[in-house]
Amino acid sequence: MEDSIRSLSEKVGIPIVPHLETEIAISKQTLRKVPYAFAKRHKVIPYKEEEGIVYVATSDPFNFDPIEELRTILNSDIKVAYASPENIESAIHEAYNREEGQASQEIKELNESTGDKFDGEIQVYDLLDENKHQAPIVKILNLILSEAIQQGASDIHFEPYEGGLRIRYRIDGVLQNRHAPSPEYLQPLVSRLKVMARLDIAEHRLPQDGRIKLRMGRREIDFRVSTVPVQGGERIVLRILDKGNVILGLDKIGMPIEILTHFRKMSSLPEGIVLVTGPTGSGKTTTLYSGISDIHNEEINVMTIEDPVEYNLKGIAQIGVQPKIKLDFATGLRHILRQDPDVIMIGEIRDVETAEIAIQASLTGHLVLSTLHTNDAPSALTRLVDMGVEPYLLSSTVVGVLAQRLVRRICKECAQDYIPSLAELNTLGIKATKLKVGKGCPSCFGTGYKGRHGIYELMAVTPALQKQIIKSPDAIEMRRMALEGGMRSLLIHGQELVLSGITTISEVLRVTRGCED
Repeated sequence: MEDSIRSLSEKVGIPIVPHLETEIAISKQTLRKVPYAFAKRHKVIPYKEEEGIVYVATSDPFNFDPIEELRTILNSDIKVAYASPENIESAIHEAYNREEGQASQEIKELNESTGDKFDGEIQVYDLLDENKHQAPIVKILNLILSEAIQQGASDIHFEPYEGGLRIRYRIDGVLQNRHAPSPEYLQPLVSRLKVMARLDIAEHRLPQDGRIKLRMGRREIDFRVSTVPVQGGERIVLRILDKGNVILGLDKIGMPIEILTHFRKMSSLPEGIVLVTGPTGSGKTTTLYSGISDIHNEEINVMTIEDPVEYNLKGIAQIGVQPKIKLDFATGLRHILRQDPDVIMIGEIRDVETAEIAIQASLTGHLVLSTLHTNDAPSALTRLVDMGVEPYLLSSTVVGVLAQRLVRRICKECAQDYIPSLAELNTLGIKATKLKVGKGCPSCFGTGYKGRHGIYELMAVTPALQKQIIKSPDAIEMRRMALEGGMRSLLIHGQELVLSGITTISEVLRVTRGCED
């Protein structure tokens, strides 16, 4: 059908626009006249205007009704061109993305308005879809969610406090203040979010958890919702799981080539346990996803047990933990072992039962990948012993531990040279006459940082370390032996990133507190 419309368009002399996204040169004023829902439904979008004529791209130039309607809406002469439905959708998504600061403007207008009625029952299908009948609170929430996604936020915080409401976004691991609507908008926002997450809107005394699935044009985005009762109301945090924003692949996450080579060897072994450790938000799950994406092929069976499943991986069986029906890590892991797996990924080892099943899986010929929350690589083994795992079992199953953190990258738009003080250099133990720093610009919202980069340390469990684990799984002694054996620590990798102008001394110190060489 699409090919026949294109062919007929060429025959009758209708222009073809093969790369519509690069042709968009329409003014915001003209674009605002065309409702997003109308453009999306009819696959039609104005893309430029010259000498009083508006040029419109459509996937069906022979459907005259929407063209005539556009002529009336724009009150202008129109010239029609053909573009594929895919190009039209991409162009609509790009063109209708929110303008910078629109959420702030809407909040300002809401704060100044009086008598608005809120309706927390309207269903949201698409964050970019506006219509004149939307309740103000629905519109402002859509704008907040859209703005947070555009700015690359990982979390949105709705925080009541005495006499006010604060909305903050976590961008590149650091919370940043964004909006401060009047406190009377807290309850309508909470109710709206609860309806979207299918939570009990009448329950204000107990914490609740839920999920929201939304679309933003062609992008599908999940939100994990958590509510807790606090003084002044309910506090809500939304974790943004943007599937279109995740980068998978061990060669794409910033590992030094030496660590990358060794980690790839470990994650391609036929059996053993590989652990990734670090605090919450340090990118552990992304590293595990990247590892299993690299080794996955048609000849092996890869299965995961996660809490929750954050991103869907093609061709990999993923199980989500569900405590309400008593499906925990240990239960799920037992059943995974009956599914003839080759590689098993465990979202997190939280208790001795899960740890022991993982060890048994490793001993019976499976490769197990999992995470732990510890400061550095050697501490992971000490933590497992503290849980109740026998040291001799760890020494014969764990093949390596990767510790990682995420540091903010210096913004490329406003990076500039500066001369560091001797005191600064001494805090990280480096020597340099000149380093980089971000002075702050609109691109990085004045922070001087944009994006993040991983720092890593990889401890391979050598025969010498195996003997030490059995003798005494002391983290300090194991760290000393690992460093003597050539392990590059988090601080060493951090020093290299500072000297290469990727990040700053303060950033490395912020994420490596508690780690000592």
